Amino acid sequence: MNNPAGPASSITDVLGLTVGHHTDDRRPTGCTVIITPEGSVAGVDVRGAAPGTRETDLLHPANLVDRVHAIVLAGGSAWGLDAAGGVMQWLEENGIGLAVGFGLVPIVPAAVLFDLPVGNPRIRPDARAGYAACVAASRKPPQEGNVGAGSGALVGKIFGLQRAMRGGIGTASISVNGITVGALIACNALGDIIDPSTGRVLAGARTSDGSMMVDTRRALMSGVTPQTVLAGTNTTIGVIATDAVLTKAQAHRLALVAHDGLARSINPVHTQSDGDTLFALGTGKAGKTAGMVLLSAMAAEVTAMAVVRAAMAASSLSIAGFHWPAAADLLQVSTSAP
Repeated sequence: MNNPAGPASSITDVLGLTVGHHTDDRRPTGCTVIITPEGSVAGVDVRGAAPGTRETDLLHPANLVDRVHAIVLAGGSAWGLDAAGGVMQWLEENGIGLAVGFGLVPIVPAAVLFDLPVGNPRIRPDARAGYAACVAASRKPPQEGNVGAGSGALVGKIFGLQRAMRGGIGTASISVNGITVGALIACNALGDIIDPSTGRVLAGARTSDGSMMVDTRRALMSGVTPQTVLAGTNTTIGVIATDAVLTKAQAHRLALVAHDGLARSINPVHTQSDGDTLFALGTGKAGKTAGMVLLSAMAAEVTAMAVVRAAMAASSLSIAGFHWPAAADLLQVSTSAP
């Protein structure tokens, strides 16, 4: 399902980027690549306590390399980091990378989410998947929902996997005064997805009979005990990009404040069981700077928009004795206490 949550807008509205998905046809898993062929200034901020990442230390403002050539988002837990190797191969073959005197070294940070409960856990994204995502990359608005890194995403697992719902991947963009900020978010959160404009729960934990959604925040505040959840089995990962000219320190700040968008649209968020990680890219294609107050506000807003779109684009799934509905299946039903 493409762009079901409103007028089409996506991270590819930011000049200097292409996006490609690879979705495995053997089980719901996959990877997504954001390619910046000319290189982009980059930053990252990790808020979850159980991340699965690659090349994040390189992006610290005090460290040397300030431009990356692609970002990989993948399912498969830590196994999914292998997809970045295929992205590096494709970039090298296409003459994209950091010149080091003995060839090119593409800089490809990555983050993964945990989708192993959804089908055969021995099937996960690998280098071939990363390469295929690059081949599929284009300037077109990327598909949303249960594709690429969002293929096996679930949300609302705080009261048990059997009471969860479908997450997914979503994208959106905002333009102000000739500057565009876009986001691409793969949401596999422990908590609920919330519409920030209304406070309504869009997807998340369900009642014990599965027929209605539970407002997890209210349930926790009323004393309902969450189920013990293995660390790292939930994560929201994504990329925020702008065509504004950024320094590396500004890119780091943009990644940091974009987490405000997660806090508006996911509750609870940044938990011990989540590995929430956001990257930021500055392509500089607008040829001008913008104040960080404006860019920060845009980054948080577009991140929340992309999370909502991920929920609204998701589709239900029945597999291995589980049935996980999507937001569209339950939004006509009132929210209830657990």
